[in-house]
Amino acid sequence: MLNQKKIVVVLPAYNAALTLEKTFREIPFDIVDEVVLVDDCSKDDTIEVARQLGIKHIIRHDKNKGYGGNQKSCYNKALELGADIVVMLHPDYQYTPMLITAMCSIIANGVYPVVFGSRILGKGALKGGMPIYKYIFNRCLTLAQNILIGQKLSEYHTGYRSFSAEVLRNINYMADNDDFVFDNEMVSQIFMKGYEIAEITCPTKYFDEASSINFKRSAIYGLGVLRVSLQHRLHMWGLIKGKIYLN
Repeated sequence: MLNQKKIVVVLPAYNAALTLEKTFREIPFDIVDEVVLVDDCSKDDTIEVARQLGIKHIIRHDKNKGYGGNQKSCYNKALELGADIVVMLHPDYQYTPMLITAMCSIIANGVYPVVFGSRILGKGALKGGMPIYKYIFNRCLTLAQNILIGQKLSEYHTGYRSFSAEVLRNINYMADNDDFVFDNEMVSQIFMKGYEIAEITCPTKYFDEASSINFKRSAIYGLGVLRVSLQHRLHMWGLIKGKIYLN
């Protein structure tokens, strides 16, 4: 069943020259058909490394559009290529590409339409070097989100996600924020449409070259996450009409 699906891996890149090759080499090309790299106006040699690796589909933003803006370009291109399954993988080597086969199998066999690689299931986060303040921040935010949204995810903040093309076509991700809160708005849209999300345990690596946001950006992100979750609950109650839920 898996080999009957067109699988496209998208790499939202920003200053990923030092880690892109390691990430790319571990992608399981026995099942992956295409790779799309979107460079968000990097200041390093990300584009040159991508070309040396033979990545065919490279998009470069002339101006930095933000993490969410980068993903929009990724998903638009994947759907244009006729993907059945789209995997979003950070090219900073924080998440292992070796889980792509398992994640895509769940979708290809119709078990779940969306699969996240969770750092929180098991002991992957702290074992991989996640700073303790980020771990606590993650757990507290996830608890608040689960209560407001009415779900039971282990975390909403992973950067390792796979989607059926149907899900991407049926949510209005282009209406989402261009910054980091994009991920959470997408999750809210997915649940609002009635889709379910599966999670698998994912080890993670924290090191100097891996992308991360500082404490100030984390605090701003956290406030944005709570806003999205509250909006989700109010929309469910019919008290407001959230624009991100309108197609």
